[in-house]
Amino acid sequence: QVQLVESGGGLVQPGGSLRLSCAASGSIISINRMGWYRQVPGKERELVAMNIRGAITNYTDSVKGRFTISTDNAKKMVYLQMNSLKPEDTAVYYCNARIFTIIRGTNDYWGQGTQVTVSS
Repeated sequence: QVQLVESGGGLVQPGGSLRLSCAASGSIISINRMGWYRQVPGKERELVAMNIRGAITNYTDSVKGRFTISTDNAKKMVYLQMNSLKPEDTAVYYCNARIFTIIRGTNDYWGQGTQVTVSS
């Protein structure tokens, strides 16, 4: 059983900062990638940032230069530092990880989501 648990969402004013954290737990043999998606009502879930094997990072264009993804492989955690937040960053943010377990092989797992609201 694999679980992803997010924390760190909340309400922040435009221009402010938040840091999201996500911890993976369970019978994990290896993690191929960890990252963050976000979703607003009525729209598809979109990729925000992804870290692949701890070496390659990808960001959606709208967050480049403002958001930074990082991982702690030993702790099986991924972080998203969000600076210069804008109202359009308001969304539910989901942690995602591609994980290998003995029983299920390689699968994508999702956290429960954490709300980020940017508003004055």
